Amino acid sequence: MIERTASPRLGCDLPDRLLAVRAAEGDEDSFAVLVQRHSRSLLTLARCMLGNPQDAEEAVQDAFVSAWRHLPEYRHRAEFHTWMYRITVNRCQTMCHRRPPPLSLDTVAEPAAGDAWSQPARTAEEDAAMAALFRALAELDAGQRVCWILREVQGLPYKEIAHVTRTDEQTVRGRLFRARRSLQEAMGSWR
Repeated sequence: MIERTASPRLGCDLPDRLLAVRAAEGDEDSFAVLVQRHSRSLLTLARCMLGNPQDAEEAVQDAFVSAWRHLPEYRHRAEFHTWMYRITVNRCQTMCHRRPPPLSLDTVAEPAAGDAWSQPARTAEEDAAMAALFRALAELDAGQRVCWILREVQGLPYKEIAHVTRTDEQTVRGRLFRARRSLQEAMGSWR
C-alpha cells in the first residue's frame, strides 16, 4: 500500500479540495494527506467488493496511482472522496472480470491451529458468517453489490452513490432494495 507520512507543516485540517489542487500541481505531501485520509474507507470498499485483502490493497493502490496521474484533469465536479470511490469501484470491477474462478473447498488447506486463548467455536462461526456474506455479495448483480457496499458499509448518501455509479438516485434505491432482499434471503439462516 502507498505509505507516506505528510510533512508536519502541511496540516491535516486542510480540505480535500485544496489538497487536491496542491497535489495536481505536484505537491506529493498534499497527496500523501489525501491517501492517508481516504485509504481506510477505500480499502473497506475494495475488500467488500473483492473478498480478499490482498486484492483490495492492490485495487486501492492502483486507484491512488491512477488518481495521482489524473489529478490535473480532476475538475472538482464531485467531492474528492466520491471521485476516489468511482476510481476504486472501476478498478475492483476490472479485477473481478479478470479473476480466475474460485478454488473448490476441497483444494484449500486446513488453517493452522489458533491461539490457545481464543474461542474457536465463536471465531469459526463468525468466519463462516462472513464467508456466507461474501458469497451472498458475490451472487449479487455488480450494480447492486456496489450500491449496497457504498450505502451499508461506507454510509454514503444516495446522491453520492448515484454519482459514483453514474446512475440516478431512483436507480440506486431500486438496486439497494433488490440487494437487501437478496441478502436477507441468503443470510436468513444466520439470524
